[in-house]
Amino acid sequence: MVSLRWRPRASPPSSTLENSNDSQTTFLSEGSLQYAIEKGDNSGVPSYQEVSGAPVEKHSTLGYHVGPITIIFLNLSKMVGTGIYSTPATILTGTGSVGLSLMYWFIGYLVSGASLAVYLEFASYFPNRSGSEVVYLEQAFPRPRYLFPVTFAIQTVILSFSASNAIVLAQYLFRINGHSPTPWELKGVAVAGYTVAVLLLAFQTRFSYRLSNAIGAVKLITLIFVAITGLVVLGGNTSVKDPHANFRNAFDSTSTTVYGVTNALVKIIFSYAGYENAFNVVNEVKNPVRSIRNSGAISLTLVAVLYMLANIAYFAAVPVAEFEKSKQVAASLFFQKVFGDSGAVKGLNFLIALSAFGNLIAVLLGQSRLIRECGRYVKQGSFMIKWTIYTFLQRCTTLDAKVDYSFTMEDPGNG
Repeated sequence: MVSLRWRPRASPPSSTLENSNDSQTTFLSEGSLQYAIEKGDNSGVPSYQEVSGAPVEKHSTLGYHVGPITIIFLNLSKMVGTGIYSTPATILTGTGSVGLSLMYWFIGYLVSGASLAVYLEFASYFPNRSGSEVVYLEQAFPRPRYLFPVTFAIQTVILSFSASNAIVLAQYLFRINGHSPTPWELKGVAVAGYTVAVLLLAFQTRFSYRLSNAIGAVKLITLIFVAITGLVVLGGNTSVKDPHANFRNAFDSTSTTVYGVTNALVKIIFSYAGYENAFNVVNEVKNPVRSIRNSGAISLTLVAVLYMLANIAYFAAVPVAEFEKSKQVAASLFFQKVFGDSGAVKGLNFLIALSAFGNLIAVLLGQSRLIRECGRYVKQGSFMIKWTIYTFLQRCTTLDAKVDYSFTMEDPGNG
């Protein structure tokens, strides 16, 4: 059983101690390795880290604006992208039954909870450094020097999901207006959307978190609306006939393959990706381990409950056969069945576009700290580095001349 209960670490035995003054950095030598014992302003717990890595920022230059609510929405905004509106149909096809697909969403929650506990363990060792994975890899493999930070920075920038999130944002913005864009129009709007997100985050740290919280709140309200609507459908108060049909013999399987069930599990775990986003800003959180332990667990549990209720809502309104064969996303079918065609799809397009933009904001907030940690001494801001590289990649990328605007897009970012 995985426990999220946090206990302070005992001080490690020291071979050689230097500069024992509490106001200065203390060094501990063990064999050929030397460790720095440093304490930041955000936590009373010191960091024990190999000296070849970036030093602890004793005072965060980005401030301490990340509180419990911000932690919740940082994680929620990254977890809830466009996937919850499209992935359920793929999960149903892979698992072959309504009952097993719902169980898979719960299994994804358990796996993510276990992963969250692992991140908490790492954060307890380095409570004064933002950057999560880059810090943990840097300290786990300090030799050769700079190998993992540099490799991680290249991987994060070039293989980032931000570009695909921007493309999804552009597609749904055009879809709202009913316009079929050319590939260059699509690229232009995607670059513009990405640039707007960068500019909104680049100039004021506190505003960027408030913006993330606001969009996260809209995402949360949208999922709550879907969940409540599903419960109303189950109560028989809508035009949907026999809303309980899909739940009778829920485990009767159609066609299930090993590839289908494993692919479904991977997609579900991917839909929960984002529970770790707050670990990217650890040094901006007061008492980070305790705060992220509590708020991180709340955000993951909240998203898991809403994911389950959203899936129940979809199954209550849409017959399984139609659900599996349709090329539209689950939410589109749900809105059409419950509210009809008038304005429902256009409203859904707006919500998906907003969700994609919110996911872009959350990813930029986290990944900018990752890249910043990779090159702490680089004067140029990581937002500008990402914007420049992304724009270059966008201009070098060729898209198909025709873009399919049917609701078949799966979340390129996260759930």
